[in-house]
Amino acid sequence: MSIFDELKGKAEGLKDKAAELIQENSGKIGEAIDNAGDFIDEKTGGKFAEHVDKVQDGAKGLLDKADGDDTPTV
Repeated sequence: MSIFDELKGKAEGLKDKAAELIQENSGKIGEAIDNAGDFIDEKTGGKFAEHVDKVQDGAKGLLDKADGDDTPTV
């Protein structure tokens, strides 16, 4: 077995562990995305709210995709 095969196996294991953690904590991650956006809006006086909302939506879309759940994260 080459070193690349070994590294590939370890990378797949890490990917599986990350997916498991995302599934177990998707609600908390969604809340963190909301809180980060709210913080930015507060600090900028809402000046970039439209952009922040787009980033939040994108991040939640990726979260839903990684979670494997078709139900959008609130």
